[in-house]
Amino acid sequence: MLILGIDPGLQKTGWGLVEINGNTLRFRRCGLIKTNAAHSTAQRLAFLHEGLSEIIKAHQPQSAAIEETFVNTNALSALKLGQARGVLMAVPALFGLEVAEYAANTVKKSVTGSGHAAKNQIQMMVRRLLPACGPIGADEADALAVAICHAHYGEWNKRTTKSKGAS
Repeated sequence: MLILGIDPGLQKTGWGLVEINGNTLRFRRCGLIKTNAAHSTAQRLAFLHEGLSEIIKAHQPQSAAIEETFVNTNALSALKLGQARGVLMAVPALFGLEVAEYAANTVKKSVTGSGHAAKNQIQMMVRRLLPACGPIGADEADALAVAICHAHYGEWNKRTTKSKGAS
């Protein structure tokens, strides 16, 4: 199964593709969708929609997961991030994918063992779990971490585990 992990942002959205086969995780691809701050919010949201649509069309993931946002002290920043997140959740749904949501501390714990891990710890562990990814930025590492988290905790995994246990 190919999982698309998404680290939402209006300026930069990280995305990562992780394949899971049994207990084996394999890096497939990752990147950033960067918007132009000089453009209107609507144009930037449309660019996120187009960018994520292209990624899904090109790679055909079977499942998607996104990191939940935390409440920001700056209301305008929180609103813009919420708008971006809404677009980034809608796109996979338009392609028929279920979209799982995970709290940041759940993602961190699934990758590092600590729900309060620093960005550099997440990057280090993602590179250890997916050595083929090579050097990556924080947003890409976060997106891959979301995909890894979904590989561990996703509903599809619970169904697979239950059906194996029932045999």
